[in-house]
Amino acid sequence: MNASERARGLNITTKIASTVTLFKAQFPDAKADLKPWQNDPDTRELVDPDSIDIGFHFPGWSRRYQSNSILVQIRFYKDPTAKEEEKFIGVETCGFSHVGQAWKFSTIDNWQCVGQCQPTKDAEKQLKLFCRQVFELFK
Repeated sequence: MNASERARGLNITTKIASTVTLFKAQFPDAKADLKPWQNDPDTRELVDPDSIDIGFHFPGWSRRYQSNSILVQIRFYKDPTAKEEEKFIGVETCGFSHVGQAWKFSTIDNWQCVGQCQPTKDAEKQLKLFCRQVFELFK
C-alpha cells in the first residue's frame, strides 16, 4: 500500500519519514515517492494492504544500482483471526529499469540479491545496511 495512505498517525508517519531519511543516507541521489502505485483497479489488485511501499527514483539509470528506481516494501503480517496488531516481518526491495524489474532483494528470504542485473557489491552492502536499520526502526 502506498506509504502516503498508511500514514494515519504520528507513530507510523514518523517511521515512514525515518525510513526515507535512512534510505537517502545510503542513496543520496534518490528522490522519495510516497505514492508509487497508481490508483486503478488492476494495480489495486496487486498491492499488498499489509505493507508500506515507498518508491525511490534516481536522476537517470544508475550503473551502480542497475536501475532507475528502487521500490521498498516494508512487510507486515496480520492474522485475521487475532486481535493483535500487525507484526513486522521484513523488507523487500526491487530495482526497476526501463525494461521492468532488474533485481529483487528480500530480508524475508535469504538476504540475497537475485535477478538478471544486480547492483554492485558495495551498493548491495548499502542496501543491507539500510534494511538492518529498518529492522531496528520497526521492531
